[in-house]
Amino acid sequence: MLPFTDEELLAPTQSVLQKVRPHLLLDGGDVTLIGILAGKVYLRLEGACKGCPSSATTLKHGIERALKMELHPDIEVVNVPHGMEEQWKSL
Repeated sequence: MLPFTDEELLAPTQSVLQKVRPHLLLDGGDVTLIGILAGKVYLRLEGACKGCPSSATTLKHGIERALKMELHPDIEVVNVPHGMEEQWKSL
């Protein structure tokens, strides 16, 4: 269990995403924060990252790794596919 609330995670998560974003933009991609629930960060990859075969690696070994290193080792990233934004809490 994380030692802070989902609301307390929001600003630090956005800060880490801002650090990761330039790497995604170099490849024509981006990331959108959909929400945070129970220490899980729900993200949607955009642009070239959306259909890229390496998108799972980008999420787990890029973005999730950065969040774990900078915020807390128990944070988990969940991909929210396009069109599922309304149902993200049930993923």
